[in-house]
Amino acid sequence: MINTESALKDYFGYESFRQGQKEIIEQVLEGKDSLGILPTGAGKSICYQLPAQLLPGLTLVISPLISLMKDQVDSLGQAGIPATFLNSSLDEEETRSRMSLVRRGELKLLFVAPERFQSGYFFDFLSSLPIDLVAVDEAHCISQWGHDFRPSYMDFAPLIKQLPSQPTLLALTATATPQVESDIRQLLDIRLENTVKTGFLRENLRFEVKKNVDKRAFVKSYLKEHQGDAGIIYASTRKEVDELTSYLDKSGFSVAAYHAGLSEARRRDNQEAFLFDDVQIIVATNAFGMGINKSNVRFVIHYNSPGTIENYYQEAGRAGRDGLDSDAILLFSLNDMRLRHFFIEQSESDEGHKAHDYKMLQQMQAYANTETCLQRYILRYFGDEGEDCGKCSNCTDERVATDITVEAQKVLSCVIRMGERFGKTAVSQVLTGSKNKKLESWHFEELSTFGLMKGQKQKAVSELIDFLTSEGYLNISSGQFPVLSVSINGKKVLKGEQEIYRRELIAQAPAKTTTASESLAVDADLFEVLRQLRLELARENHVPPFLIFSDAALRDMAAKQPEDETAFLEVSGVGQVKLEKYGEDFLSAIHDYKEKGAD
Repeated sequence: MINTESALKDYFGYESFRQGQKEIIEQVLEGKDSLGILPTGAGKSICYQLPAQLLPGLTLVISPLISLMKDQVDSLGQAGIPATFLNSSLDEEETRSRMSLVRRGELKLLFVAPERFQSGYFFDFLSSLPIDLVAVDEAHCISQWGHDFRPSYMDFAPLIKQLPSQPTLLALTATATPQVESDIRQLLDIRLENTVKTGFLRENLRFEVKKNVDKRAFVKSYLKEHQGDAGIIYASTRKEVDELTSYLDKSGFSVAAYHAGLSEARRRDNQEAFLFDDVQIIVATNAFGMGINKSNVRFVIHYNSPGTIENYYQEAGRAGRDGLDSDAILLFSLNDMRLRHFFIEQSESDEGHKAHDYKMLQQMQAYANTETCLQRYILRYFGDEGEDCGKCSNCTDERVATDITVEAQKVLSCVIRMGERFGKTAVSQVLTGSKNKKLESWHFEELSTFGLMKGQKQKAVSELIDFLTSEGYLNISSGQFPVLSVSINGKKVLKGEQEIYRRELIAQAPAKTTTASESLAVDADLFEVLRQLRLELARENHVPPFLIFSDAALRDMAAKQPEDETAFLEVSGVGQVKLEKYGEDFLSAIHDYKEKGAD
């Protein structure tokens, strides 16, 4: 029986598997087609990288983006595992050269894009290889209801079954709703009992929602408090990216932009500057980041709201991949929702998909307006359960909860009296006694609820409706013009069987968050020495610093301060290959630091 723990330590430097990894790897080694659903940062790649070393033949990895392939191949090279990729970034001569290496059996992993399967020549090439395992990364792309649906992902599925070597199939994803999970199993013919689902919890992430704030002022203040930390700021449009990047650059921050409007060379240079720690902050559209395995991203700020919870959780999950405490912050405004509505209407999707997109957007809006635990809200969205996290902006909100049952009853009653056929804007206008001519055409001024909340601003009433919707007292239909109706719980409120509490709408200064560097008992000066050494070695080896050692490994090193090779191997993330490559340099740096301290 193969000792997978020993192999894990030798190749990757870890003493034990994370939840779900061992079970998936053992199923793969037994030849069982499997589906693994693990949260971003939970180590999905280990689930095929380790078997690739233990199986005699080749492992084929189907991956959606070029940046992901290069990152993975570079990372494997640092671990002493021979791998390569084939994609459109290579010229014909380089492609032939790499195919020859694969044919000669000199590589253990081959990364390709799903579009490659459209070539009969390429499929013939694969058919001649001893492929033992096919890993489908970002497997949610195979479902038309997945947030990154790729038609080419559906096309290759039948071809896998035709490969002469009859390889084992492993599908992996971090963001699959129950519907998407079912699609993946059906399309790839994976049995339910071979599905390993560890849950979607990211314990090291702290979620925060800031509504209707001065976004630039917030970002500037936050970055000043987190100087030296690497982070990603997502914006919805190229214009927003360019303007925010210019503003932050003029404010003295180390920042670069990334979006499809930049030249390919500029995008590559900016991405590599971020990966190599030459710039601390990347401001980007969602074109950036999928497959970026930079482990020391300490924060992800969404300057605008994404269109789905799946997109949000995947993008937020690019923070803290090394397991250290990190922030995921959403800056929410109603203008974001208007922009998302525009994107949906301008898309070429059919009406069914547009209705689905509107429903997903409503879930995102509900997330921004809920007063329950943010982490728990996300878990429930994915069909998972969990306790309150105790650290998100809702869990730590110290505002007093007040009884708003009467105000809620006014809203719920108005929705019913309007026949449950209108949306938020019309309901809030009726409640505030608006003189809108359209309301007169419906004779709403005759309703007993007309003007019932005339002392409040329409915006405040709209926000109350958003709150009641997010907490499940109001239902909302899908589509471009969503209609409100009262839910079962809402009817209990109307009957006086249930009370509703909401936190007082008083602005509070956000509690100061504990940064990752503060949360671990390490020698900060030694950590900085080791980080500088890592940067020098990264430049010498032409690889991103985090591929040499993660921040978590450096912090463990700074805490343990090993004095010899045996002790160095006890550092998390140090295996035999890394010891041989970098052990002498880091042990020498630790020794010199301690000597200076003794002086």
